[in-house]
Amino acid sequence: MGYRNLTECVVDLERHGMLRRIDAEIDPRLEMAEIQRRVYRAGGPALLFNRPKGCRFPMLSNLFGTLERTRWIFRDTLRRMEHIMRLKGDPAWAWRRPWSTMGVPLAGFHALPRVGWSGASSRHEVKLSDLPGLVSWPGDGGPYVTLPLVYSESPVRPGWMKSNLGMYRVQLAGAHHEPDREVGLHYQIHRGIGVHHSEAIARGESLRVAIWVGGPPALTVSAVMPLPEGVPEVAFAGALAGRGIWYHRPRDSRGMAMRLLVPSQADFCIVGTVDGRSTKPEGPFGDHLGYYSLKHDFPVMRVERVTHRPGAIWPFTVVGRPPQEDTSFGEFIHELAAPVLPAVLPGVRSVHAVDAAGVHPLLLAVGSERYVPYARERTPQELLTQAFAILGQGQLSLAKYLLIVAGDDDPSLRADDIDGLFRHLLCRADWRRDAHVITRTTIDTLDYSGDGLNSGSKVILAAAGAPRRQLPVAMDSTVSWPEGWGAPRVCAPGVLALRGPAWEQAGSGGHADARRLALSLGLDHPVNRFPLVLLVDDSDFVSASRENWLWAAFTRSNPAADLHGIGEMIIDKHWGCAGSLMIDARRKPHHAPPLVEDPEVTRRVEDMAVRGGPLEGLL
Repeated sequence: MGYRNLTECVVDLERHGMLRRIDAEIDPRLEMAEIQRRVYRAGGPALLFNRPKGCRFPMLSNLFGTLERTRWIFRDTLRRMEHIMRLKGDPAWAWRRPWSTMGVPLAGFHALPRVGWSGASSRHEVKLSDLPGLVSWPGDGGPYVTLPLVYSESPVRPGWMKSNLGMYRVQLAGAHHEPDREVGLHYQIHRGIGVHHSEAIARGESLRVAIWVGGPPALTVSAVMPLPEGVPEVAFAGALAGRGIWYHRPRDSRGMAMRLLVPSQADFCIVGTVDGRSTKPEGPFGDHLGYYSLKHDFPVMRVERVTHRPGAIWPFTVVGRPPQEDTSFGEFIHELAAPVLPAVLPGVRSVHAVDAAGVHPLLLAVGSERYVPYARERTPQELLTQAFAILGQGQLSLAKYLLIVAGDDDPSLRADDIDGLFRHLLCRADWRRDAHVITRTTIDTLDYSGDGLNSGSKVILAAAGAPRRQLPVAMDSTVSWPEGWGAPRVCAPGVLALRGPAWEQAGSGGHADARRLALSLGLDHPVNRFPLVLLVDDSDFVSASRENWLWAAFTRSNPAADLHGIGEMIIDKHWGCAGSLMIDARRKPHHAPPLVEDPEVTRRVEDMAVRGGPLEGLL
């Protein structure tokens, strides 16, 4: 059976040597986050900070820090959940493997939320300022809840069947929020809570919201699962937990039961309302793309009550340039969700969001090309149908670069084989036809490479058929380059980084530099042996690792503005190029600043890791 609450999980992890207690006083402002990042990179255990500075609640991090530990936490139900997801993706599988589906009815029973009159999570009341004040990066605008479970119900059809549970970051305090009365609720586009908020505005009502922190680990997984439409996250959580999860309706200041649920074993509950279109500045916050998301207006939640259960533990995570804890967490989510793919996206064999590129900016896919099986030359046709279907699916629609290839050309190829898929595409792509740019559309709220908040462009790069070229792995050092450009470095087969002048907003720099470069090189230049050229500020850094070039190329470019090519052409409004495709991945003035750790905090943390120190053996 799964865990009823977070304490049971902590005790079990400690008993099996997967958790370490830290009894020294550690500051939630920057110190804990730096320790978490370092321990995650070292593949270390979950951490329970028993003495957070300025707070009486213990804090837990790195719970999902390795894929193996996450699988272990759900070891009692994982196989059953895999069968359920397989059945959802391929209903005929039940006829082929009937013995494998015997546990499905039990999971359905566990999925049903149990609703009681009261619960431990409402036992003790505190103020917002009593909660742990985690600050992860020096430029953050205040303390944040980084593992919040934000629950809302449809004002039109209230109840858990039409509920939404999502992980939307919550700013506990800041210059623009009333102390102990308001929190900032940052939810991005394509989020389920937006539907409920819209319904409340249309009815002229406030939207009642509950923020849960902690509780059964299954709730945390469910909050970020890309579930099919109509499957409530709270139902999935019960199935994953292997037991029915108990909830109750909290009471307001008058003692009346509120119209929403909170888990009876949640560690903390913050309940309140989001009023109409009321917003206040939220941010900055060091985010998972490796940059700060800046200050913008987002909804404000008016807080009515803050409660916690006896022995409450405050779980947290830290995000930043990948890999971080959410990398391992994301791998687990992908494992669970992958079997549903055939039902949602017919013909698509595998999809992979590239963590090193910040997840949403770069999506890889392997599809099928069956439209004209008798054609002598295979070209992307069905692949484009599948690409548009992918870009219409929930969070997959946030992809900025979608690279899709025909699995028929290599049946062994999978989307999570990043090196293999790039090689496969680059040796087959014909940039005169295979780049499809979508302008003036939505991109990830956290991505500042576009032309405004939530606004930018996308490109589909599709390839099918026989190889067209051999991919080079070296560049002739004697090749000459136009003034201001040089230091070519090979990042991967067929991928070249070229250092250029600093990007400027106007004048002689910026886009004009890249266009002039493409015009001056010409189709006879040796660079055209490389199908993909990255224009960068520092080619040594970019070429130092696969993670570096993926991060720089796809977080620092907006396809419609930053794609250039040698031998550019526009035919019937379709853009293409006869030579190398170029991505201008230089830093631009409108980009958000990258995340940098505080050297003084780094020194303090390293001092704690010396022999005999509280962090000995962890870092």
